[in-house]
Amino acid sequence: MEFNRIASHLMWLASFLLDLGATSPLFYAFREREEIVKLLEDLTGARMMYNFYSFGGVKKEFPSGWVRRALELCKKMPKYFDEYEAIVTKNPIILNRTKGVGILTPEMGLDYGITGPNIRASGIELDLRKTDPYSVYNDFDFKVCTAENGDSYDRYIVRIAEMRESVKIIEQAIAKLPGGSPSKLQVKQLNCGCNKDECCVCGTDTKLIGKKVNPIVFKPPAGEAISLIESPRGITTCYVMSDGTTKPYRVKWRTPSFSSVQVLPELIKGRMFADLMPIFGSLDVVLPEVDR
Repeated sequence: MEFNRIASHLMWLASFLLDLGATSPLFYAFREREEIVKLLEDLTGARMMYNFYSFGGVKKEFPSGWVRRALELCKKMPKYFDEYEAIVTKNPIILNRTKGVGILTPEMGLDYGITGPNIRASGIELDLRKTDPYSVYNDFDFKVCTAENGDSYDRYIVRIAEMRESVKIIEQAIAKLPGGSPSKLQVKQLNCGCNKDECCVCGTDTKLIGKKVNPIVFKPPAGEAISLIESPRGITTCYVMSDGTTKPYRVKWRTPSFSSVQVLPELIKGRMFADLMPIFGSLDVVLPEVDR
């Protein structure tokens, strides 16, 4: 999840700065994002829709050498973040375009249901990983990154700081993996589905593959459940209602972009037309995420 958070913030950073006319950071951010995406692809088989978690855990073990590569990437990331800040943080053009532009007050943010980096940039320490810990986040030492002004610049500052904290979380998570230190972790190679005697991707002897596992069919009792997580853009909510059959009666997703896009008219009131891009871009709205 934290690697995905960094990749998401890097995608935002690249597009946001490109909208402001800064082309060099675009290539830097995509360079690092590609390393993360490749790492996650090797683990899950997908570059975006990972589908790695399953009922009862995860769908497979780490590929051979994956943990080592993840740690090596974590060691490099802070240097990359320093590069971004050297180019952007005190850049006079960026400061003029973002400082005091698109101010989201705490009251306005709460009224519109804003979450994630956008509300934290307004001084609200709302982060489910801390305020309502789920999974194993309660075992990690990290801070909730906030700012005070709630403008486009502070939303940039918060996301940069969050990427640094995500690296710390990943390193702690790897250190706590069962099996001891990362250098002693017992990981096994898994077959990728290749029909050859020797798997072309992972090197596993396909003759050792066991029987085919049939998919599990769930039939929960009638009722309802809701789950919330701190996704890269804010709180993502999933509501499920069961009628006692194998098919859910209703599934509803609420994503952070749904709220963030609605506050845009308030933020652009009285501003110059040129301010539209830094304001809208700083909110990190992904339109396909809005339509649920």
